Amino acid sequence: MPGGRLTQQERQQIALGLADGLAYAEIARRLDRPTSTVTREVMRNGGPTAYRADLAHRATERRAHRRRQAAPRGAEAA
Repeated sequence: MPGGRLTQQERQQIALGLADGLAYAEIARRLDRPTSTVTREVMRNGGPTAYRADLAHRATERRAHRRRQAAPRGAEAA
């Protein structure tokens, strides 16, 4: 599902690709995702030597569900 969020299975494939020494571009090609998506995912979640799919997925779920701070009262939309 290109364009949407990475699935837990895709994150597991990223972790396996990193363990096998594959380049981000090769991992992305196998997932049919942009290289930038894979690069950003890895760098946001520990880097190439510390990436863990399970922790990355939980962190993403937390980020997706955290409350956003409301704009101060009286603030106009620009």
